Amino acid sequence: MKKLVGIFLAVMCMCSCTHEPSWQLVWEENFDGSELDTTVWSRIPRGSAEWQNTQSFDDRCYEMRNGLLILKGIVNDNLEADTAHYLTGGVWTKAKHAFAPGRIEVRAKLHGAQGAWPAIWMMPFDTEKYHWPMGGEIDIMERLNNDSIAYQTTHSHYTFNLGIKDNPPQGSTAPINRDDFNVYGVDIFPDSLVYYINGVRDYVYPRIETDKEGQFPFFVDQYLLIDMQLGGPWVGKVNPDDLPVEMEVDWVRHYLWK
Repeated sequence: MKKLVGIFLAVMCMCSCTHEPSWQLVWEENFDGSELDTTVWSRIPRGSAEWQNTQSFDDRCYEMRNGLLILKGIVNDNLEADTAHYLTGGVWTKAKHAFAPGRIEVRAKLHGAQGAWPAIWMMPFDTEKYHWPMGGEIDIMERLNNDSIAYQTTHSHYTFNLGIKDNPPQGSTAPINRDDFNVYGVDIFPDSLVYYINGVRDYVYPRIETDKEGQFPFFVDQYLLIDMQLGGPWVGKVNPDDLPVEMEVDWVRHYLWK
């Protein structure tokens, strides 16, 4: 068995380093129904983290419209029912649908607003075994306000707890069409994460030889998060006059090597 695993890893390393592998579509979500598929997706609950402290189950933050999943950021008009000044929608596949290492793509349109912070990202599906940041975090897309760029970032024990963010570089930015749909993607290989936008490679986060632990924990099954967030130290204050703001999600696709 160890010999077979070694052969598999060697082939995958060769694919990611020397040429484009051949991909096979194994799963897709097109959001064509009138309701979200709850066998795959759940609404993200409120949490204390900066990315989660406006997440809400409020139906006004969610819509299925013309084959699109719409995630919204709105002003909360009832502070007695919910003390958060703003409410946002987000979905994840946590505990429901796992993505094996391969290629993951999401096509989405991001409407701009001061304080808007939409994101598409992944974390290990086995939440009992992998606790953040030991299992890592793959940020396929984060966008701030009404920027014409998106951030693609890699987090782990190595980058966060040990603070090693330049060897190798932790992330990069790339241009997007801020008025239209863009395709955000990542390829998860045994030896690297390859990030791209609209089919153009942005940057690569490689596995390196190091005596530091937790540098590359990413070659495991992942779950996917897609969320709108409002406000926080990174994105800045929210302008309520810019709300509501929407994130339109067209599809999610998952590919494996042929």
